[in-house]
Amino acid sequence: MEKHNCCYPATQKYPHPFIHQVKLTRVQRIRGIILGTVLFPLRMALAALFFLIIWPVARLRLAGLPEEERAKPVRGWRRWFFHPIIHLLSRAVFFSVGFLWVKVKGQRADLKEAPVLVVAPHSSFLDMVVLCPAQLAMVVSRSENANLPVIGALLEFNQSVLVSRKDPESRKKAVTQLQERLTSNGYWPQMLMFPEGTTTNGSVLIKFKPGAFVAGVPVQPVLLRYPNKLDTVRWTYRGTTWLEALWHTTSQPYTNMTIEFLPVYNPSQEEKNNPSLYADNVQKLMAKALGVPATDYVLEGGVPVSKLGGLSLPLESPAKETLSLLHRNGLGSQEVDEALCRMIDRCQSGGQDSKVKPEELASILKLSDEQTAVDICGLYSKDKTVDLRHLYLGVSAVTGHADPKTLLHTAFPLFDREGGGSLSVEELSDLMGALLGVPQHNTAQLYSSTSSDGQLTEENLLQVLTTHPTYLKVSEHLQPQQADSQPSLTPVANGKSGYGNVHNGKGSIHYKKNE
Repeated sequence: MEKHNCCYPATQKYPHPFIHQVKLTRVQRIRGIILGTVLFPLRMALAALFFLIIWPVARLRLAGLPEEERAKPVRGWRRWFFHPIIHLLSRAVFFSVGFLWVKVKGQRADLKEAPVLVVAPHSSFLDMVVLCPAQLAMVVSRSENANLPVIGALLEFNQSVLVSRKDPESRKKAVTQLQERLTSNGYWPQMLMFPEGTTTNGSVLIKFKPGAFVAGVPVQPVLLRYPNKLDTVRWTYRGTTWLEALWHTTSQPYTNMTIEFLPVYNPSQEEKNNPSLYADNVQKLMAKALGVPATDYVLEGGVPVSKLGGLSLPLESPAKETLSLLHRNGLGSQEVDEALCRMIDRCQSGGQDSKVKPEELASILKLSDEQTAVDICGLYSKDKTVDLRHLYLGVSAVTGHADPKTLLHTAFPLFDREGGGSLSVEELSDLMGALLGVPQHNTAQLYSSTSSDGQLTEENLLQVLTTHPTYLKVSEHLQPQQADSQPSLTPVANGKSGYGNVHNGKGSIHYKKNE
């Protein structure tokens, strides 16, 4: 299994919530193999059997209904006949994979008391056990899941709200559906939502998405806990895979789970008018009850970031990983220095596009292995290209001799397309994306804070980034990482790092190895 260290950047205040690795002793591993050899196939066979029974029964609930009737909540015999059958079979599925007992604390609120249940932390697909004590409340799911065997039938049975994350129109339609259902005064059944929007390791609560709170109706917070000796259930962005999580969980004699229904949260008028404030306050309440921090971390475009005044600060520096890849490919400090010079000269020449493909990047960096160039491109984009401006500025920061002022002085003219000494909102987004290492889609707040009379100058931007209480963290983020997390930059005998800085004639910074 892939292992991940626990060293986090100095600017990262809380543990990384998107990495989880099941840690097993030798005895636990041997025990798991022995038990898993028997329990895994047996439990999977039982779960598959129950799913095969669920599949046609779930489809029958809406069978024969015209489209207009399907758009209404199911009533009458179709509800009282099929609902308890699917409820029992759903519990049987989770029983078969090891959830023999589920402890429930508190009491689920009535539909009119709380039209929506908000559940956290979201740890795994196995969290769906919560639907059993929630009486199969309606959920929100990705539209792609509707095409999956069994799952698609259950989503149809549940009359779930489906949304495509890639389609803005689908998201708007889903928000409209949510508001209609949550404000229907009992016409639609209760809904259940995971406001974190993705799975974590449970060490913190990440920022809640406002979807469950847009209607401004009361919500009931629901806490999930897995009080087991081995934390096998969690499946996150990196670490244990979903299949490993399933294997480890089903290899245990049983898995404990506690579901706690907290008192209903009634929003104030201010919270009703501001769904983001409402979401933040409920997040803090649930985090306090769980005894974990409430954070502003999110998974944005598949990248773990923390939110800061509209900006996105990556939890994992792509530039730091780039530098690590370069050193693993045999590039020392002198070679990295030379590569930086070639990159900035290319960017400042203006004669060529700053975006390059792996083969061209390998040539610029003088890499012996083109796969390293492919890996570097993958850190910055999904289209197998990298912007040399981003690469240059990021690597310059992590080497430790480029302070934020110097970086900004180098970056500003690279993104000032008109050469007038002022940036537009779009150009500011590009510049901040290059400095921080991830795309920035919401720089309007920063632009408003820095521009004067429609002009955003280098001086104004520097002043805000180094003095504004919100954006000071950007300067901190651009500081070099702790030395113990970057073995390639260990100090040399004279107390200086392997890199020294010198300016070229164009006002940008290059690096010179200290002799």
